[in-house]
Amino acid sequence: MQPNRVKKILRSGGLALGTYTGGIADPQIVEIIGHAGYDAAFIDMEHTSFDLRDIQLMVMAAERVGITPIVRTPGFDPAFILRLLDMGVQGIQVPHISDARAAREAVKAVRYAPLGDRGMAGASRASEFGKIPLKEHMEQSNREITLAVMVEDLPAVQDIDAIASVEGVDIVAVGPSDMSRALGVGGTSNHPKLVEVVHRVADAVRKGGVARLALPMNHGALPRNAAELKELGVGYCNCAPSPEVRMLKSMQAQVAEARALLT
Repeated sequence: MQPNRVKKILRSGGLALGTYTGGIADPQIVEIIGHAGYDAAFIDMEHTSFDLRDIQLMVMAAERVGITPIVRTPGFDPAFILRLLDMGVQGIQVPHISDARAAREAVKAVRYAPLGDRGMAGASRASEFGKIPLKEHMEQSNREITLAVMVEDLPAVQDIDAIASVEGVDIVAVGPSDMSRALGVGGTSNHPKLVEVVHRVADAVRKGGVARLALPMNHGALPRNAAELKELGVGYCNCAPSPEVRMLKSMQAQVAEARALLT
């Protein structure tokens, strides 16, 4: 397993920049993300039709260009998370973590003993098919794998101080879209209720001292640039929009420009 680029930046106090692969099930999109200069490719299994074969090819592409592959899981399933880790995924993001107990369960699924309870496989792809001795692989995995827990619901806000203090969690990520929905202000931008929650989470993460905050850049519900995110204490962000939106807007602009010249 190569060093985790995102985790290195988190440890240094910097801001790691990732972006979405969107729903494009092609490893070349990951290569493009790496060549563009991002630190991570965010691979979403919650809102896409990706299968495990798609993920493995994307992980291989991320390794080729030296960036961190982070996978958002469809939900919390330790057996499914284990399969992702064994194929070499360096970052796991678990959605809808509602309390500290759920965060601790996520740690157990992602970390090897003594930090967690991840199942062992001596000849997995993550251990280079057994080339790396098992003990070394376990230590390396616990050191290099990034675990992000998502707070997207009101119960999580109520227990945020405990969630932000769970050992083994690297990132506490706020999901602005679902949090806006939970607050009853979905479809709005910069709503005071959402801003208040984000600052509440940021304060808890800062006080907890074990993790860094994650927020997307230029999200419709909470538009913030890199400098504003850094000021808030964010350690990781996904840069919007997704590649489908980028391509669509670029194509629309080109077509509009061409048609304007024909009138």
